[in-house]
Amino acid sequence: MAENEAEGGAAAEGAEAAAPKNKLKLIIMAVGLLAVLGAGAASWFFFHHGDDEHHAEAAPPPKPPAFVDVPDMMVNLAGAPGERVQYLRLKIVLELNEEKQIEAIKPTMPRVTDIFQTYVRELRPSDLNGSAGIFRLKEELTKRVNAAVAPIQVSAVLFKEVVVQ
Repeated sequence: MAENEAEGGAAAEGAEAAAPKNKLKLIIMAVGLLAVLGAGAASWFFFHHGDDEHHAEAAPPPKPPAFVDVPDMMVNLAGAPGERVQYLRLKIVLELNEEKQIEAIKPTMPRVTDIFQTYVRELRPSDLNGSAGIFRLKEELTKRVNAAVAPIQVSAVLFKEVVVQ
């Protein structure tokens, strides 16, 4: 009987030692399961739930700009008396924001051509030297065309060809 009690005591001690190991494994498995479920819920929330809002808030694609050709110009540049006469040939395109502005700007094209020619005739060849000179010319022509065709707004004056000879 003492032996049975000794064996029963040893078995009870083994069961008590095995119980904490089983509880530890159970806790680790529960924490792992909760982590996997949490990661799945987070990924669904960020990747699936947010897509509906982003598509609704996305801006419509921008409209392509419209372009209008200005008649080609050839003018003589201002120079000192006795110097060789130099000429400037320009091919210009106006960039507009919308296609419907093309029809509105066409009736004012003679005014635009006149403003461009009167300005360009006062330039000297040294005013057109380098990219800085061409950039200044572009900015000045943009300012003048916007004044001439108001309330229509011209985005930019684009050069197709600039020849000084």
